[in-house]
Formats: sequence, structure tokens, C-alpha cells
Amino acid sequence: MNDDGNASEPRIGQARTGVWFVGARGSVATTAVAGCAAVTAGLYPPTGMVTETPPFTGTGLPSLPSLLFGGHDTAGCPLPKRAEHLTEAGVLPHGLVRAVRGELAAADQEIRPGGPLAGDPRTDEELITAFAADLTSFRDRHRLARVVVVNVSSTEPLPGPDAVRLPPSSLYGAAAVRAGCPYVNFTPSTGLRTAVLTDAVAASGLPHAGRDGKTGQTLLRSVLAPMFVQRALSVRAWSGTNLLGGGDGAALADPAAAAAKNAGKERVLADTLGHSPEGEVHIDDVPALGDWKTAWDHIAFDGFLGSRMVLQTIWQGCDSALAAPLVLDLARLVARAHEAGISGPLPELGFYFKDPDDGPAGLSEQFTALLSFADRLRETR
Repeated sequence: MNDDGNASEPRIGQARTGVWFVGARGSVATTAVAGCAAVTAGLYPPTGMVTETPPFTGTGLPSLPSLLFGGHDTAGCPLPKRAEHLTEAGVLPHGLVRAVRGELAAADQEIRPGGPLAGDPRTDEELITAFAADLTSFRDRHRLARVVVVNVSSTEPLPGPDAVRLPPSSLYGAAAVRAGCPYVNFTPSTGLRTAVLTDAVAASGLPHAGRDGKTGQTLLRSVLAPMFVQRALSVRAWSGTNLLGGGDGAALADPAAAAAKNAGKERVLADTLGHSPEGEVHIDDVPALGDWKTAWDHIAFDGFLGSRMVLQTIWQGCDSALAAPLVLDLARLVARAHEAGISGPLPELGFYFKDPDDGPAGLSEQFTALLSFADRLRETR
């Protein structure tokens, strides 16, 4: 593609855009960095990247070669080694790490220690200040036009009503606001959605989007649920099971973290169907699956004259490979929104999230809103 849709070469004179991952050494961030380098080099097509399709031509999105990566993480495994692990797990193709090792190493040099780790004596304010300084340094050292912070870290439990400290995701979100960086929450964690940050977020004038990337089971739910409504079929129960391993599987073995994850899945059904059907989603940690997951859904519904019917679905996929192109899409869209002077929550990006800021729940309506947003960006050039 050409004119903003060409991933192989930046626009002449285009300033660079920073993408700062919270969870920068995790599977999603590693896959995104490696994938961006591979697509830029012409080694692989931009499969799964909606922003590389014709409707986004001429919108002024930052090109893939113009993106510079950094981030925070509490893990110490270097990105090239992490990418090798993902290759062994079948997430990245063989030979890719060797081809993009330089880009992975460069991004790894820009990763700073996250927190708080156990025993960290720093207060919330001290942590926010330190994280914001990392963001500002990254932007200033590389003379970046802007830096978009994208949270792709492991799911954390929702804070209790008596919590005296901000959860880590909110510390990073507060740092983004303080440093003047647009923010994307691709996880179910709290992020900017806390009363403590409401005033600061509103006053910042920054665009932000979230929450919880829609990559698999909920993506399918957002397609199927409107079908039942449009065909006037009554859904009695909708149950699901997820089998997954890797970091997500371990994190979601915590019931509190799983509850945070399931809230977005349930919202899609409630918003679309107009009620919450019977049934729950169960999440089982199966370490042997690594970054791959299997999701089952069992839907019980009534047809004409009360006839009882069932629809069952099976989704098998790699979360990192599903999420990485969406993360790159979001970073580009939010960066362009910031450049265009658009502020506040971006409900037009609900297409990407289980628990979006607002707007319709059905995927078709969400896609229409996204295309309208592309038109809006095109008009601001």
C-alpha cells in the first residue's frame, strides 16, 4: 500500500512515534515488536492489522517504520531471548528472530524496571514520578513527536473498596498522564478507571482508550449475540470455558484476576442481549498450552413454539498473535488522534475492546464507528 497504508517505508519527513509497553518483555509486546520489524522489512504481510486495509489510507497514521519501542517490565529476560522462547512455543516463525534481532535488541535497550516489586519502599507518588521520568526521557532522547503508553501486562485483581494504594496499572496510567502521553489499556486491569485519576485525566486533554483487548472468545460473542437479537431468538444460557497457559494462565489462576477478566466478557452479552443469561465463564490454567488457548461456548436458546436448541463453538488460537496486530493498530490510531487534537475517551475504538469506554456492543456496529473515526482523522489532515 502507499499513502499511509505502506508499512515498508515512512512518509517523507515524518516524525517518529514512541510506543511504550507496560509489560514490555511479555508475549504480546515481544510479538508486536518482532512483527512490526518483520512487516516493515517486507518479510510478512500485515495480516490482522485493520489499519493496513484500504479504509485507512490517507488518515495520516504513523507508519510502522516510524514507530520506536520501549517500556516498563519487572522481568529481566532480554527481548531477543524472549522471542526465541516464543519461537520454540510456535508463536513466532522459525528464522524470524535472526532476521529482526537488531530491532528486538534496540527495543530491549529502552526497557526500564517496572514495579512495585515486593519490598519496594517507594510511595505511589514516588513510583509515578519515576515512571513519568522514564517516559519523558524516552521522548526527549529520541526527539519523538509523541509517546503512546500501551498496557499489555498481566491481568491484576480489581482493587477492593478499602484499598489505600493504587494498583500497578493505575500507577503507570497516572505516569502517562503526567508525562503527557496518550494511553491504551489492553488489559482488564483498572488503569485510568479509578476515581483518584478522574480529574487529572479530564484536565490532561489526552486521548485514551480501553479496556481489555477483544482477541478471541469475546470477539466471537460480539458477532453471535447480535445474531440472536436480530433473529428474535431467546438466549436462555451462555456458558464458556477457557483453557490457557503462559503468563495469562498463571495470572488468571487467581480468582480475583479471573473475575476482572470475565467482567468484560459478560458485559458484551448483557449489553447486546439486554439481559445476562444464565451461565458463567470458567478459566483454567493449563501450563502445557503455553501461549495457545482453547475456548468453548455452549449457547442454549429457544426457537419458534419454544423449541429448545443449542449452538456450540470452539475457538483455538494464539493470544499473542491475535493481540499483537491490534496493539499496533491502537498505538497508531491513538497517536494520530493526539496529533489531531482529539481528547478524552475514544469510544470509536470499541471495536478492539471487551469493555470499551462506550458505544455499541456488536462488532458490526463497532466496525462502522471505527470507519467513521477513520473518516474523521482523514478530515483533520
